[in-house]
Order: sequence, then C-alpha cells, then structure tokens
Amino acid sequence: MPLPMDKKDVVVIGGGPAGLGAALSLEALGLQVTVIDPAPLHALENPSFDGREIALTHHTVALMQSMGVWDRIRPEDISVIQEARVENGDENDPLTFDTKGKDEEALGYLVPNCAIRKSLFEEAHSREGITILPEQSCEDLACFVDYVTVQIKGEKFTAKLAVLADGRFSKTRDHLGIGYHLHDFHRHMMVTRLEHELPHHGIALQWFDKGQTIALLPLNGNMSSIVLSLPPDEMNKVRSLDQDAFTADISQRLQNRLGKVKSVSSRHVYPLKTVFSNRFETRHTALVGDTAIGMHPITAHGFNFAMTAQEILAQEVEAGIERGEEIGAAKQLRRYERRLRQKTFAMFTITNTIATLYTREEKGLWLLRQAGMRAANLLKPLKDKVVDQLIDKKRRLSSSSIDTK
Repeated sequence: MPLPMDKKDVVVIGGGPAGLGAALSLEALGLQVTVIDPAPLHALENPSFDGREIALTHHTVALMQSMGVWDRIRPEDISVIQEARVENGDENDPLTFDTKGKDEEALGYLVPNCAIRKSLFEEAHSREGITILPEQSCEDLACFVDYVTVQIKGEKFTAKLAVLADGRFSKTRDHLGIGYHLHDFHRHMMVTRLEHELPHHGIALQWFDKGQTIALLPLNGNMSSIVLSLPPDEMNKVRSLDQDAFTADISQRLQNRLGKVKSVSSRHVYPLKTVFSNRFETRHTALVGDTAIGMHPITAHGFNFAMTAQEILAQEVEAGIERGEEIGAAKQLRRYERRLRQKTFAMFTITNTIATLYTREEKGLWLLRQAGMRAANLLKPLKDKVVDQLIDKKRRLSSSSIDTK
C-alpha cells in the first residue's frame, strides 16, 4: 500500500476504538482521513479476545448507530444491564440503580472490546474517505501554525489536523511535551469469563470486599465476566493457578453467589493506572481516548468518554469549517479542550477518589463508606439523576433498535 505523500486533511495516530471512532466522525464531514497503527492488518481486522467487556451508555450506542457501527455487532455479543448494584463487604445494604419508572428495559449494554474494535474497523475500512495503514508507527510529529508533519518509516507527509489516539502511555504525546497526571492504584485487574449455575438477572455487581474488589458483569445466558482486583503479588499467585485451582479460588472468593462456576475463557491481567492529560490539544493536534483520559474501570466511563471526545471534536471542526476556518484551527481545538474538560474532569476525580477510598482497609473508612452508601440509597433524586445520565433521555433509543438475545 503506497504511503500518502500529499497533504491530507486528517491523520489519526492509533487504530484502536478511539482513533477509528474519530476517523469515522471526521470522514462524515467530507474530510480525507489517514489512520496509522503499528499492528498488522490481520490484528486490526480480527482483534483477539482480551477479556474486557465494555459497558455502553445509551448515548454511546446512539453514536455507534449513527456511524453505522452498531449494526455490525452480532446480537449474541450484546448483553443487557438491567440493574447496577454496589456492595461493601458482607453488609446487606447495597446501593442499587435500576430503570424502574423510566420506560426503559436497560440501564446500559455490555459488548466485548474485541467486537467493538472489529465493528469499528469494518466500518472505517468500508469508507472511501478513510485510508488505514497497518504496521506503521509515527516516528515523528511536528506541529506548526497551519499544519502538522508526520514521519513514517523515513517518509513524511503533512496534514491539517492530527488526532492522537495511541493509548494512555502515548509516546507521541510525550514527544510533544504534553504532561499528564498519573495515578497508580498499586493493584492489578484480572478479567475472564465464567459460566455459573445460578442466574445473574441482568445485575452488574461492584463488590468491595476485604482485601479484594470484584465486579460481576452479566453476559447472555448464565455467563458473567468477572473483574478481580488484587495487589500485584497476590494477583501473580492467582494468574499462575491451573484451571481447576483457579476455579476453586474464584468459587471461594465469590462465596457461592452464583452457585457452581466454571472458567470458560482466557485470563487477562492489566495494571490499574489512570491518566489525565494536562492538555487535550496543541497546534493542529487533538488528543482523544485514553491518550487524553485513561479512566479507572470502576465507573465504566472509559470508552464512553472516548466516544464523547471524538463527538465533540467533530462538532467543533464542523463548526469551524462553517465559519470558514482551516481544519484544526486554534479556536476549534480550544473549544474542544474546554468542553471535554468540563464533561470529564469531575467524574475522573470522583472515580479516582471512590477507587482509592473503597480499596483501603482502615476500619474507619470501612464504616464511613457503608454509611455513605446507605445515605445515597435513600436519596432517590440523586439516584434518578445517575440513571437518567446513563439512559440519556435526549437520545433515547427504542427497544426495537437494540437487537439482543
């Protein structure tokens, strides 16, 4: 595939979900978009299972529908969350969120990360205005007043806008000198799938137990994704267990909540670190996805924020074009920066605070968070606001538009 040496409208650095989402939204404005990614073509076309199940809000699903991405996801890969529950140890007073009285069947939806990646790639690959260059890394990015230059394997081309989507530890962001706030929780997260004897009733559970944090995400049938968070040393012991020993260990940790369980997928372990970039833009360059904001998974905002970021970016670029500005002009990117920060900073801070508070073991904190959960459970207006944000009444989807099994 020849390298594009002429001037492009947009270059996206990173062909993951955030980068491909941005490419699709910007191409829809009539722009020519080039996406570069170091992965080989077969890995982009058929991404492997990585354990992660992505929780999607109604707003995110609506965005994916508008892109033509949602219909590419197999119905059996879409699971419904009907209720979310937060528990603290063995206390029998959970904080619950559901859609009762909201005229909605689902609080949100779960889709495997690999299925999202595959559907986004398929749609992007089908667009005439998008060129995808696999096995290509950005060797140098230089930002100027009116354009950027991108170097790939000794070749260089120019673009009006660069979109950085190469992960929370982006080398391109570091090269541009954009700093970030890093929070290391000193925990590792294991994700895998379990078959279980008892039904989950569509309940997503976040359970803060002593010495561990467990999330159970309801998949289709009697199957759940388990997200287990432990200190690194203990996680190393768990990940090294053989299949029978791992099943026994997980059964004990779950305290028979789902009856007999069986591990039915590979296990994947990730460090729990969050990132919030000091800037989301510089000259003719915008940061999206984890490159801008790498969230803790506890509140399931990561991919939803990535979709929000690319949506805002496309809106501001479109508004700038209508004003007669060059693509990626300073006014567009400053407005993008401001809007995205307003949308995300508070939730990023709250999420980090919750994740820190609920993983510390001091007795006083244990009692404090239990009291806080009881109080929150009694505040129906607060709970209703959280649910309304998830189902997003302004962009409500009819149940017929979501095909699940």
